[in-house]
Amino acid sequence: MPSLPPKAAPFPLFSLLPCSSFFFFFLCCFAVYFFSFASSEPSSADVVLLLNKIKPALQGSATNAELSSWNVSLPLCLWRGLRWSAGGSAAKIRCEDDLALRSNLSLSSDPSLHLLSIRLPAAALAGSLPPELGLFSYLESLYLDVNSLTGPIPLELGNAPALSDLDLAGNALEGALPPSIWNLCDRLVSLRLHENDLSGSVPDPAMPSASCNKLKVLDLSNNRFQGSFPKFVSEFSGLEELDLSNNRFSGSITDSLAGLGKLVRLNLSYNNFTGPLPASFGESKFKAEAFQGNPGLCGPPLGKCGSGSGLSSGAIAGIVIGLLAGAVVLASVSIGWVQGRKRRNRARKADEEADMVFEEDGNGGGDGKLIVFQGGEHLSLEDVLNATGQVMEKTNYGTVYKAKLADGGNISLRLLREGSCKDQAECLPVIRQLGRVRHENLTALRAFYQGKRGEKLLIYDYHPSRSLHDLLHDTRAGKPLLNWPRRHKIALGVARGLAHLHTGLETPITHGNVRSKNVLIDEYFVPRLTEFGLDKLMVPAVADEMVSAAKCDGYKAPELQKMKKCGSRTDVYAFGILLLEILMGRKPGKGTGEGADLPALVKVAVLEETTMEVFDVEVLKGTRNPMEDGLVQALKLAMGCCAPAAAARPDMNEVVKQLEENRSRNRSALYTPTDRSEIGTPF
Repeated sequence: MPSLPPKAAPFPLFSLLPCSSFFFFFLCCFAVYFFSFASSEPSSADVVLLLNKIKPALQGSATNAELSSWNVSLPLCLWRGLRWSAGGSAAKIRCEDDLALRSNLSLSSDPSLHLLSIRLPAAALAGSLPPELGLFSYLESLYLDVNSLTGPIPLELGNAPALSDLDLAGNALEGALPPSIWNLCDRLVSLRLHENDLSGSVPDPAMPSASCNKLKVLDLSNNRFQGSFPKFVSEFSGLEELDLSNNRFSGSITDSLAGLGKLVRLNLSYNNFTGPLPASFGESKFKAEAFQGNPGLCGPPLGKCGSGSGLSSGAIAGIVIGLLAGAVVLASVSIGWVQGRKRRNRARKADEEADMVFEEDGNGGGDGKLIVFQGGEHLSLEDVLNATGQVMEKTNYGTVYKAKLADGGNISLRLLREGSCKDQAECLPVIRQLGRVRHENLTALRAFYQGKRGEKLLIYDYHPSRSLHDLLHDTRAGKPLLNWPRRHKIALGVARGLAHLHTGLETPITHGNVRSKNVLIDEYFVPRLTEFGLDKLMVPAVADEMVSAAKCDGYKAPELQKMKKCGSRTDVYAFGILLLEILMGRKPGKGTGEGADLPALVKVAVLEETTMEVFDVEVLKGTRNPMEDGLVQALKLAMGCCAPAAAARPDMNEVVKQLEENRSRNRSALYTPTDRSEIGTPF
């Protein structure tokens, strides 16, 4: 057999090319690679669906600030309101724990990427619900409450195979509830559709075998539903909360409803139900308020039902005369009553448990309870008690921990110091009020734990953010640039948060501890105020300590020397100091230690005609003219907020207005499109 010739040694292809040809070949290869990468579409089906269908439908005709972050030019971890997994729901992507992920631009092209959650409450969404929401195979939770979404609930939403929590409350959704919604029964834990304009009867499940045994919360209140009581609801054995109030339901209430052993909160008020209540309700935990506004209902806990005997002709005549006379009065007030009924019902409902779930302590003592607010439904008592903590901050009234849950997620725990908090009777109403506060620039209280021995835990989302104090005063390398657009955005966000506390709630809340350490800044330079309302929880001695700490830090209004109680005007003063701190880059104080009396420094600079020297050098970088770019106007506003006389200070709504007008005049090249937006630019 003839021998084969020896195998030729390998050689590089480019050795056959002259030098100039090789350089051209290299450039071509690089160009092909670069442009193919730059122009490539994300290969994750969920990302494509999110960008092409969901985003345009939710935002409507106008660009939405929150949805602007859904952009392949930004790392996936910076897309607002979303949670992801890679390779299925078991492999959740923990952006907060991995700095590399937070800057990974290629993550959105991972074909194994799946969307787990959309959480955009109070995000100014003005579009509609796209039917494509039902196409996400791994979508577990959808929170789009308190927006301005219109149109119907799409039939296709019932096809989402993994959806367990659905909150569309507080929108302008209309039309009938699709029967397909009950297709979610095998997984559904909470369904909140209240405060919309939904109408028609509540449809029966398409599949008679649907049991919804996992469903704990069903809230259809404040809509225009009509027809008979949905009897199939009494088969939802795991139901803990049922609210059908302020609708147009009629007929009798099914006796089988009394058989729901786990039901702890029931509200059927302000409908047209008639007949006797189930006999067991007279001995149950439900009070008369749960059934009020239904004139035809009777039986305990309401008034006794009539004996059924006929009325005399005289009685009938008296009733007729009374009705005719009353009709005149009713006609004059009916419109106002109808309009006010919904308002009264909402106020009453806000004074109730407000989306709270109580759980008994797992040790069997029965005294420890976890109160869960909206957005904290995923937390359980076991999760909180078994979380491992890392101390983040200590104050004279408690300790803040970063706590890791068993599933790998993080929460922020504030353990109040023993003896610092009021007793439970005084504490819980404040906790309920704080738990209802929702605003982009305020940290949301997700849960509260009252232990058997009196220990109290406030539970918040964990934000891997830096405080404004650190960003302004940390001298270590790697600190992001805080130019004027970003500082203006922070100041405006803080002002909006305070304005919401002062005037945006049914019962106003005073922050009481405004300072740069209590302002968290995320990667988009969006600020979130923390610790608001905590002084209301404290015993007087501890509340006084909080005021004294504010004095030491230079945020204390002059009138607090004599009065111990903070108010909205003392918050305005503290905001003025904060705005000076933002503009000047100096720590506030009263001339002692490393802090400075910032208002006094500004007054001296004005007298000496050296006003420009008070501004932080970093603020001035890139500005063409401090007057044209709004720096001087902001300085005047800050000094107005710091007026010695409380009555001379503006309220926070006026502060917000002036800062917004100030922003509209800023058109220097320093302001990028993202700096002008509500999103900003990441660190």
